[in-house]
Amino acid sequence: MYNNSFFKKILLVACVVFLYSCDKDYNSIGDGLIGDNHFDFVKYTSSVVSYNQKVGPIQSNNLNVNSLGIYDNSAFGTTTANFATQIVLESVNPTIGINPVIESVVLTVPYFSTLVSTDANGDGTYKLDSIQGPSDAKIMLSVYESGYFMRDLDPAASFQEAQKYYTNQNSDFNNAKIGNRLNNSSDASQNDAFFFSNVQYKTTVTTDGKDVITRVAPGMRLDLNTSYFKTKIIDASASGKLATNDIFKDYFRGLYFKVEKSGSSSSNMALLDFKKGKITIKYKENTSDTDATRIDKSIVLNLTGNTVSLLDQSNINTSYANATNTANINTTVGDSKLYLKGGEGSMAILELFNTNELKTIRESGWLINEASLVFHVDATALGTASKPNRIYLYDLNNNRPIVDYYNDGSAGTNEKNGKIVFGGLLNTVKTEDNTYKVRITNHIRNLIKNADSTNVKLGVVITEDINTITSSKLKATNGVISQFPKASVMSPLGTVFYGSTAAVADDKRLKLEIFYTKPN
Repeated sequence: MYNNSFFKKILLVACVVFLYSCDKDYNSIGDGLIGDNHFDFVKYTSSVVSYNQKVGPIQSNNLNVNSLGIYDNSAFGTTTANFATQIVLESVNPTIGINPVIESVVLTVPYFSTLVSTDANGDGTYKLDSIQGPSDAKIMLSVYESGYFMRDLDPAASFQEAQKYYTNQNSDFNNAKIGNRLNNSSDASQNDAFFFSNVQYKTTVTTDGKDVITRVAPGMRLDLNTSYFKTKIIDASASGKLATNDIFKDYFRGLYFKVEKSGSSSSNMALLDFKKGKITIKYKENTSDTDATRIDKSIVLNLTGNTVSLLDQSNINTSYANATNTANINTTVGDSKLYLKGGEGSMAILELFNTNELKTIRESGWLINEASLVFHVDATALGTASKPNRIYLYDLNNNRPIVDYYNDGSAGTNEKNGKIVFGGLLNTVKTEDNTYKVRITNHIRNLIKNADSTNVKLGVVITEDINTITSSKLKATNGVISQFPKASVMSPLGTVFYGSTAAVADDKRLKLEIFYTKPN
């Protein structure tokens, strides 16, 4: 027993010595990072110069999604969103038979919606997404044939560049509309009192004595003028107007969606993917000259040509107008409130560090653990307006994302929640103090590590799609910016942040927060 105990003790001592040696070697590699009190974790707060920048009329053709409706935002004003689109034949040069008679012409555009529940009969209850304003609001909706031809290429650029269309061109399309509105149903919910309904569309067809039920998620569904489409589409086939889509797009130049107030009703606005929309023309024709048998036929027109979002701004909030007025913007010390608005809106510009501050940090040998900007919502200034889900921070000098965006491999399930490490998502843990946090750790590391790195200005905007990083051109360069993130043009929303001036309470003030380690 004694001998066994002795040998066990010797073996234990040998293991301890071996492990200690290994641990010593490991720590000698890692002691440049942490351990033995050679480094301390420290938080450093740097002042930020942040100020407003108005965005004028902006390129808005061929966006991923488009607004339609009227949105009253107490912090910014009223935005009226009209829309124009080309339409194309799903199948070109259709064969029209004998004695065609149209039975229905229906325009459909799906809404963004979520299935909440399904009852015992299989009928679904849906919740609509991307609707701003009261759920019971109504608008006057009129759909016209458009007489405005939307080119693919710009003749002013020798047809070497895509043609641009802008948010402030509503009058061009309105003046070019042709005839009476096409959605002339006696059902006012399809025109004079249109509303975005969350009701599932359901049809029942009896075949061989059995009822077959078809259910479709909520969407815009408008009955269009059958006489018009008989003349414009069915009768035009014989003259070759439907032979190719190039010919067809010149012949039928598209649709113009015009919205107006509906009496005294409150209004609202929806984001729609119009490219998933279509017009279905159902008609019957004879099988032959000698056979009176009628058969069902259809022609489908897709809303997949060139599009443009047409935005009118009115009733502009005085505080917003003053804050984004060039004469009132302070680019030296910054502004106390920052107004971010999508569409033909506004943004914030940030300037980090001063020359001496950055030089001192570089000479200090800091190792940056994390660097971030936290934006606090000014709930009083924003009022009851909806808060956007996300903001986007980018390199304003070069109109591109910063390195932290590219380095973030985290993927969300849709365009709204990817790049979650990079951040910019609304934090609603404290409803009275909502914040947005954007991590710029690698951006700051590069600035400190590389003395020749340019300390670029940063832009902050509302974004509807974090995966879309391309820019749209301003109609007229304002001397500060000539481009604006395309994903911000898509969004109808806005928010107000506390700025970075001394007038802002310290706990609300925009600052750059850096967590770092430094040698003793």
